[in-house]
Amino acid sequence: MKAIVLAAGYATRLYPLTLEVAKPLLTVGGRPMIDHILDRIREVDEIDAVHVVTNGKFAASFEAWAAGREGVVVHDDGTTSEDDRLGAIGDIEFVVERAGLDGDDLLVVAGDNLFDFSLADYAGWWRSKGEASALALHDVGDLRLAVKYGIVGLGDGDRVESFEEKPAEPNSTLAATATYLFHRAHVPLVRRYLGEGNSPDQPGRLIAWLFPRVPVFGYMFDGDWRDIGDAAQLLDADNRLRALGGLPARDTYGLD
Repeated sequence: MKAIVLAAGYATRLYPLTLEVAKPLLTVGGRPMIDHILDRIREVDEIDAVHVVTNGKFAASFEAWAAGREGVVVHDDGTTSEDDRLGAIGDIEFVVERAGLDGDDLLVVAGDNLFDFSLADYAGWWRSKGEASALALHDVGDLRLAVKYGIVGLGDGDRVESFEEKPAEPNSTLAATATYLFHRAHVPLVRRYLGEGNSPDQPGRLIAWLFPRVPVFGYMFDGDWRDIGDAAQLLDADNRLRALGGLPARDTYGLD
């Protein structure tokens, strides 16, 4: 199994913080955000390489971060701005082709997705499903909050039977988080999805296309989950992890 960390966005909602620092390299709890993700990935014994995909603007910064971190490979997708970026699904395919991952199972995690559930437990559960792909789900517990997320409906055995991005009238509070497992038999379907002219951005769109064609299951987890999109969410995540690490809380976020 290989892991892909999606880190090629430009995080314009966090400007000016992210003008010179990539969002996954921002410090939370005294460490770069991506280090917390890497800790979780390292829990999965089957993973023998971690591929981080970034852009031309931040590639050197990620290379410097990866130095000394065994098994981490950084890929520059060649883009330099919002105008020419490949999109998250485009970046998955970029890494699959560049690193020759067509024959591997894939764990794909967004570089701004913080959580405290065990990826080893997730992978073990997924293995029990046979030839299938999966996504991790968090119950946001409120239909008013559900309108902000990709919402999933599950059928027998936790198989995905519906997926709707930011529905006006959600029928579930199960939110898709950007943590996916793709069976090696399904990885070539990413190329087919893009070849049909579908949007290369937002991985949930790939799931919405995939689940009517092949088995896709939803893994429900408890515990904390943070999708870092704006300054308030960043400060909240930073202070939670600072508290866990015995660091004092901050009133405002600042670059360390």
